[in-house]
Amino acid sequence: MDFQYEVKGASLTIYVPRELDHHVASQIQARADLAVDTYRIQTVIFDFSETEFMDSSGIGVILGRCRNMGFAGGKVKAVHLKNERVRKIFSMAGLYKLVKVEEDQDE
Repeated sequence: MDFQYEVKGASLTIYVPRELDHHVASQIQARADLAVDTYRIQTVIFDFSETEFMDSSGIGVILGRCRNMGFAGGKVKAVHLKNERVRKIFSMAGLYKLVKVEEDQDE
């Protein structure tokens, strides 16, 4: 399974696929880190509009990007957390404390 991403200025938007499991998590991690270094990204945005499932690997990808962006003085956001299951995982993992969540983003 593949995922899409987009660089606009100093922002990287990652369009998280329907299932964020260990197969996709490693791809997202590698491409996001490369894009952050290549384009001097200051904001990583995870777009969850299509996401219905996320396991601990997905949590790890988000936590890792938070750590890396913190070192670089950047930030991580999550948008379109529409799925109740994904919101519950965010809550249980404590991600709401680390990631700015924006329900509606029109960018």
